[in-house]
Amino acid sequence: MKIYNYLLNTVSQKGAAYLVLLDPDKLTDNDLSRFITHCEHSGVDGFLVGGSLMINGNFDDFLSKVKSITTLPVIIFPGSENQICQSADAILFISVVSGRNAEHLIGKHVLAAPLIRKYNLEPISTGYIIVESGSITTAEYMSGSFPVPKNKPEIAAATALAAEYLGMKLIYLEAGSGADNPVSNEMVKAVSSICSVPVIVGGGIRSPQIAREKIKSGAKILVTGNYLEDENNWSLIKEFANAVHVKIPITV
Repeated sequence: MKIYNYLLNTVSQKGAAYLVLLDPDKLTDNDLSRFITHCEHSGVDGFLVGGSLMINGNFDDFLSKVKSITTLPVIIFPGSENQICQSADAILFISVVSGRNAEHLIGKHVLAAPLIRKYNLEPISTGYIIVESGSITTAEYMSGSFPVPKNKPEIAAATALAAEYLGMKLIYLEAGSGADNPVSNEMVKAVSSICSVPVIVGGGIRSPQIAREKIKSGAKILVTGNYLEDENNWSLIKEFANAVHVKIPITV
């Protein structure tokens, strides 16, 4: 419960937590060190590591390098049961509750659970809800799941509540990496108002202003990833952190 409690404490102290997603396929060794250092200096609260599809990256080596660079929490955001490494601090134990594919509700988890126990990783049970974003995302395609329609917040809310009742500690509303549109404020509000566990929002968030809208709508953890793969956008990381940390006064 160490990392989960860290997230809860961060939300309590700062109003919300800001996590940055690192994709092993997207960052070179040199870029990785500079990027993580920049994130730390900009107020990021921790890192997610993973991807729906890995082609070139070596997951274990990448995660070990991340851990050697940062003292912030490093949490696995697994795209498959192969993305499990003992170097991490915790793992999001994700069930794709928006879909009806049993493999992603419980099947893959049976294979992953013994490794998580062996590596003494902290599992954080997470109800993962894929939301329609304007185009088919990698997460949607790889999981074989229909997304929740973007204009149906009541479906997302009922699904999230069911996930909480099943014991999930987090609800993740996912528009997808590089999504055309982020999860709507209306849907974030509908889910966060009915659930008592923290709501994570990620995908398609390309400005601090949009990030602040999600926090105002009830999100407690915000994730950016794809947008920051362009080094030209690194300068906005501090602004993202300021937008998320609504309890922390912004200083110039």
